[in-house]
Amino acid sequence: MAVPRYNSPSLFEKLVASASYIFPLVGFVFVIITALLKKDMKAFLKYHIFQSIFIAFTLWIVVSGLGFLMKFVSYIPGVKNVVGIITFFLNTPLFYGFSIITFLYFLFVIYLIIGVLRGSDSYVPWISDVIKTNLRGQI
Repeated sequence: MAVPRYNSPSLFEKLVASASYIFPLVGFVFVIITALLKKDMKAFLKYHIFQSIFIAFTLWIVVSGLGFLMKFVSYIPGVKNVVGIITFFLNTPLFYGFSIITFLYFLFVIYLIIGVLRGSDSYVPWISDVIKTNLRGQI
């Protein structure tokens, strides 16, 4: 994680940023509300909210792409069985209802929230670079 660069964010800002990683719609609604009220968001909130929205969008693209790929692969004899077995084992709940993929995503969200609570940037390769490029001069 990066060293904190912000003037200590308030508890409310940390809660909104943390909630936006858990539920990206919270961040999206917060952006709309601040735009309607013509208020300016602090750089800390902008970074984390936009990153959470971008992560959610990227995750949606990846899941949709994999779903399309699975449908395409299901027509190939032999490969269908191997892909089916791999998909089954990755998505089978192992402990407390978490599959391997769900557990890894849960750890990823915990990492992001720890960065928020520390008041620093949580670095995610490529995604954080895109967000910093788009918010240059504001962060």
